[in-house]
Amino acid sequence: METDFKKGPFYRSLMVAVFLGILTTLLTMFYDLVFVDVFKFPLSAIINVASLIFAVNLIFLIIGPIYYAFIAFFKKGDTFYTIVFILLTVFFVWKAEGAHRTDDHLVNMQFRNLLAGIIILIAISALLIPVLYHSKKFEKFVV
Repeated sequence: METDFKKGPFYRSLMVAVFLGILTTLLTMFYDLVFVDVFKFPLSAIINVASLIFAVNLIFLIIGPIYYAFIAFFKKGDTFYTIVFILLTVFFVWKAEGAHRTDDHLVNMQFRNLLAGIIILIAISALLIPVLYHSKKFEKFVV
């Protein structure tokens, strides 16, 4: 017997974030594997499949309640959330461009590009949270 109940905003924001976290994990893992294979990137001790699985899902478990806080405490929470996450993305990409991993300039540039790409993929997914949160079809079929 299936019981249909009204899902609260915290539950919906968390489930949307978890769903996007799983998809983003797959995207970042694919990006990492292709990047390492194409560019023969030698430094995969920090950014690898295992660290992406753990980190990306943990990030989205945190982003879900953050999104809920924005919509619960601010009148235009979606807009404020979007602006804050765009600014955070710009900040983190800027900081990633200053990362120094090794003395080899080429490998350093590759590491920066890999890190920036992963940050951008996470940011795009995080910016999809308000869209999926308000989607009735997504709520009906996924959440």
